[in-house]
Amino acid sequence: MRSANASAGLDRPIVLVGHMGCGKTAVGRRLAEALGLPFRDSDAEVEAAAGLPIPEIFARFGEAHFRDGERRVIARLLGEGPAVIATGGGAFMDPDTRALALARAIVVWIEADLDLLAERVARKGGRPLLAGRDPREVLAELARVRDPVYAKAHLRVRSSPGPHEETVAAILHALAQPAA
Repeated sequence: MRSANASAGLDRPIVLVGHMGCGKTAVGRRLAEALGLPFRDSDAEVEAAAGLPIPEIFARFGEAHFRDGERRVIARLLGEGPAVIATGGGAFMDPDTRALALARAIVVWIEADLDLLAERVARKGGRPLLAGRDPREVLAELARVRDPVYAKAHLRVRSSPGPHEETVAAILHALAQPAA
């Protein structure tokens, strides 16, 4: 991986967006290490701020309450300087969060095939939007709505079924390209 000096040219955070299961957290940790930057997971930060796990926030207060807290947490993270920030799958859908991220960060959409996403989310529980539903069906519905919004990201990389390091390498390559 790269040294801490690799982040010298970055003057703002990198925000990872995409569907649940695309690897934002796993890739984000590795990308932060490669760039010598801190890693922040917005879901973990929301849980810490609320003192509750996300499924419980959804169950007790609903999605709107969760999204409000998520918006405030991401705004705080964006103000803390260069870092790699993994967001929840729906975070970028909020117009205020999206505008702030696009203005203050380099936003990277980690795109993945529906079958790969479904396989990955089936391995991990605790996803409120999937509770009692077919993961592939939910992901297909979300893709129809979310993909056009994710496409507003500054950069787009594909997540492969291979090791997360492949996606990290693709992001590092995209970051190294001159701005269009």
